[in-house]
Amino acid sequence: MRKILFFITSAIIAHVSVQAQVTLWDELKKSDQHVMLAVSDTTAMKQDESLYIPESWDTDLDSLLSTWHLNYYTNKDHGRKGPNPIVSDSVYIERLHRLPRIVPLTYNEIVRTYIDLYAERRRGLVERMLGWADYYFPMIEQTLDSYDLPLELKYLAVVESALNPTALSRAGASGLWQFILPTGKRYGLEINSLVDERRDPIKSTHAACKYFKDMYAIYKDWNLVIASYNCGPGNVNKAIKRSKGKTDFWEIYQFLPKETRTYVPLFIAANYIMSYYNEHNLYPDKIDFPFSTDTVMINKEIHFDQVANILKIEKELLQALNPQYRREIIPGHAKPYVLTLPALYAYGFVELEDTIASYRSEELFANKIKSDSNQEKIRHKVKSGETLLSIANRYGVRSSEIKKWNGLRSNKVATGKSLVVYVNNGGYSIDPETKTTETKTTKPSSKKSKLQTNSSYISYKVKSGDSYYSIAKNYPGVSPKDLMEINNVKSSSLKAGQVIKIPQV
Repeated sequence: MRKILFFITSAIIAHVSVQAQVTLWDELKKSDQHVMLAVSDTTAMKQDESLYIPESWDTDLDSLLSTWHLNYYTNKDHGRKGPNPIVSDSVYIERLHRLPRIVPLTYNEIVRTYIDLYAERRRGLVERMLGWADYYFPMIEQTLDSYDLPLELKYLAVVESALNPTALSRAGASGLWQFILPTGKRYGLEINSLVDERRDPIKSTHAACKYFKDMYAIYKDWNLVIASYNCGPGNVNKAIKRSKGKTDFWEIYQFLPKETRTYVPLFIAANYIMSYYNEHNLYPDKIDFPFSTDTVMINKEIHFDQVANILKIEKELLQALNPQYRREIIPGHAKPYVLTLPALYAYGFVELEDTIASYRSEELFANKIKSDSNQEKIRHKVKSGETLLSIANRYGVRSSEIKKWNGLRSNKVATGKSLVVYVNNGGYSIDPETKTTETKTTKPSSKKSKLQTNSSYISYKVKSGDSYYSIAKNYPGVSPKDLMEINNVKSSSLKAGQVIKIPQV
């Protein structure tokens, strides 16, 4: 009798649970028509879709995870592990419904596919982005708010660049917001061989906000604004026309370029995973980075080496805080430029500015061109995968100019071909391979070779919370990169109790 009662009770509970779930779905659909798209509506969508993964954090994932921007200032020591739990559709719907937003967050099979991509296949990258979000999101949110735009648009930077301001696509799009050269210039960004404001987190965010405002004035629909950011308004207009005037993203879906079809689902999935990462056992990386910063105005020619040596600050840190300066040169003699520094160093810079500007200036700027012309002829050897557009974006010129200079009739260019490019170099000789300023002085032996031949080392036992950056700060003359090279490691991760070698400089 007890067994019968148990089965009857279980059946009733199961029935009530199913009914509650159905009621929840119905209520959510009534309260927000965008929260769910019926499964049957997405069948046709999925038939021709292979999983699209953003180029900025897939095709060159190893490079992204090891770039100095992330590598030197990230310490992964969560001490907590856990699998990605199985989540039902009703839970996904309810969680998306709870998020404060203006942009519609529709749920369907395609959105779920991309949530699974973030939560399962790209767990390490998501944890990196969660760590860097603490640095980039406040400045992005402040800028979005100043334009009276939805704050959730910040998640487009996750889709575009994985929050890497130095990200560069095959097509030449660059920065957090992945502007191509013409669009960046159209929205007021300075792009030349020394300065690329597409890589400036604040200025590029202002440019993105202006684009969002312009597109919303046209479409009055945030999903179409997001779609246009990916494929341009021309392609969105074609899709609207082919759909006989429909203006809902999901209704013009099949008429959009393939990449754009997955762009809005990726954005919705990014909103979800960056908000509910705890529920998927994801933990933000610890970023050993100076979140308290200040800016100083530069009115002289300044090289990062000058700042690093006089202020005793690591050059890699200057690069991370100022990614817009492509060759470690601030051309403040032409017009005022901003330099971002850890707050504690800003006052020291003001006090020592003249000393900094004169330190090694003849050596660092020895190859400065004496003439009034800043144009320099260089040769670029085409690498596999490069296009005229990506080469043009690299040097801050137009692809049409490269065609003219080289007598090309087609946009196609063969791997290995040598191209002539005339660049505005700000008065400096450019090494196109290393992107550094060349000098005519004899190249000294590098610190790396000196340290590697130094036979005097001390052993250091890693403590919880240590990173290569925090350890290097306690040993003058040693950088995080030096420590990684000497210990023959490629990953920046450290484990408590691990013993590493530190050179005595």
